[in-house]
Amino acid sequence: MYGTLDISTSALVAQRRQLDTISGNIANMHATRDANGQPNPYRRRVALFATGDPSRGRGAPGVHVARIVNDPSPCHLKFDPDHPDAVMAGPQKGYVRLPNVDLSTEMVNALFAVRAYEANVTVMEITKSMAASDLRLLA
Repeated sequence: MYGTLDISTSALVAQRRQLDTISGNIANMHATRDANGQPNPYRRRVALFATGDPSRGRGAPGVHVARIVNDPSPCHLKFDPDHPDAVMAGPQKGYVRLPNVDLSTEMVNALFAVRAYEANVTVMEITKSMAASDLRLLA
């Protein structure tokens, strides 16, 4: 019983971290400058899941976010020569490099993460109900 709760807990933590990553992507979807103020657009981040639960030791069942990586897909280009971050010379003159974040994709990923979170909460509730039934049988 406790193993089931531990597995579901690890999944809740992983889905929460994925939702945090997605919300960061949405919040920065229009950022054309990096933290240093240089014209370098935000890169979409993706949470990579892996099996196991490192918080419970090597080989423990569960899931966790192994790492968060930048999406290597190219940035979007938008022609806006009046923008302060527009390219000043070369073949992309007048274009602004925008983040590679697509709101539709992020919303679908967020819905998927929320549904997975809800499924794990349901598993925990069922496990709790089964434990209560076991205790009633023993009493």
